[in-house]
Amino acid sequence: MAAPAPSAPALRLDGLGKRFGTTDAVVDLSLTVPPGEVFGFLGPNGAGKSTTIRMLLGLLRPTAGAARVFDVPAADVERAHRWLAYVPADVALWPSMTGRECLDLLAGVGPGTDGRYRDELVERFALDPDRRARTYSTGNRQKVALVAAFSTRAPLLVLDEPTSGLDPLMEREFRACIAEAAARGQTVFLSSHQLAEVEAVCSRVGILRSGRLVEVAGLADLRRLHRAEVVVELGTAAPDLQHLADLPAVSDLRWSGPLRLELSLSGPPGAVLRALGDADVAHLEVREPTLEEIFLDYYGQVPA
Repeated sequence: MAAPAPSAPALRLDGLGKRFGTTDAVVDLSLTVPPGEVFGFLGPNGAGKSTTIRMLLGLLRPTAGAARVFDVPAADVERAHRWLAYVPADVALWPSMTGRECLDLLAGVGPGTDGRYRDELVERFALDPDRRARTYSTGNRQKVALVAAFSTRAPLLVLDEPTSGLDPLMEREFRACIAEAAARGQTVFLSSHQLAEVEAVCSRVGILRSGRLVEVAGLADLRRLHRAEVVVELGTAAPDLQHLADLPAVSDLRWSGPLRLELSLSGPPGAVLRALGDADVAHLEVREPTLEEIFLDYYGQVPA
């Protein structure tokens, strides 16, 4: 099987939209994911993540726009699926087959499997492949799908809430497998609401809100777009620092003690540092927001 064109995006969504009756589930979604990127697709339940994925898999017909996989129309399922492997949030297996038989069947319909790596993953995920699928827990069914996907040679891995039912140790193995896939040059499109997971493995994220893509940025850029918390501890009093509040990037300036100043900062801290030039600064700390805080900020919530 020929490799996909090296210049083609792994995923391209152009004005993608889906309406169910009078409800807009996905609205005018445009996104490009280049080959080799680990991209995080964020949003709470009901935001439109799974609907988007079903369209790019060719399982749903868009109301508007189009999706392409390595320049192959997603609607051309037979061709598009030559380049991808998919793990859903709730895996269904053939109940009378063993895990090993399920893996063999999945290997036979995909774009090729590295058998040695698959055997290694079976061990790493502590999967008993000789049990019937009907006896598997949710987590074990998920392991079968993850082993099948990660051992494939597919240039694109589409993972929709893939760690459902996994314990923390298996989640660590999952993250290691993502890193190994990226090192091989595979593209990963990871839909998740587990923000720590996305922050650990993704280089860029998109945030979906009510079916609309409200932000796409690298993690470092995303943090720069949002408030950081700055704490300044002084060696001696400096009553003239109130002028910091006039800086356009500064908000919520407050004194939490006679020698301790706190403020919220949007963007780089250069202007604040210059304004503190004559002050007797004993300690300065800049705490960047976590991905969870950024995410909740988009939804008008404050993390506990």
